[in-house]
This record gives sequence, structure tokens and C-alpha cells, in this order.
Amino acid sequence: QVQLVESGGGLVQAGGSLRLSCAASGRSFSAYAMGWFRQAPGKEREFVGAISWGGSSTYYADSVKDRFTISRDNAKNTVYLQMNSLKPEDTAVYYCAATRRPTYYTGSYTAFDSWGQGTPVTVSS
Repeated sequence: QVQLVESGGGLVQAGGSLRLSCAASGRSFSAYAMGWFRQAPGKEREFVGAISWGGSSTYYADSVKDRFTISRDNAKNTVYLQMNSLKPEDTAVYYCAATRRPTYYTGSYTAFDSWGQGTPVTVSS
């Protein structure tokens, strides 16, 4: 399994932007599809988006579509989540996840095998 470490979370005002990063260990990063999930207090973990092994395909939850963008740099073993036009309802702990499964795009957290520790994002109104 790959080891994942997220960074870039913090406090931002509504309408602002943040970019999260997820650094992966190991030499086979390009063999993993990557996903971002989030979990708000008292709520279940929610799919945010996913990106294919080479980065050519991305998938997003309707709640973040057109505001969030996932990208990856396989040379740096890093996946990014660019978050624009943030809303208070985006407040959550954000997790990146990795999988070799072809079902990565379904949005199910069970499709992912490796998880980071999470980075908190707070959006103030």
C-alpha cells in the first residue's frame, strides 16, 4: 500500500480558495487512481472527486462540480485539490485516498484501500 500525507488545510472566508496537496510514498504512484473525500462533524464521509492513474479523467460530486479541480503530478507523487468559491458547507476534514481498483470513479469509499490522516478545512461566513 501507498502512504499518504495531506496538507494545505486551514481557515478561509466564504468565496475564497485553498489548494490541498496529498503526497504519496513509494515508487508506483502512477499505478494508483486517487480520490478526495471529506467528513463534516456528525456526518458520514462524502466523496468529493477522483482522478485516473494518468490524470486524463476526473470525476466530481455534484456539490463541488465547477468549483473544485483535481490534478496530479506523477513525477512528484502528488495529487492536488484546488478549491474555489468555497462555502461554509465545505467545512470538513478532507482526506485523500488511493486505489488500484477500476471502480475508483464510483464515489464509494470502499473502492479505496489507502487513506491519509486528513487535513481540516474551515470556511467562515
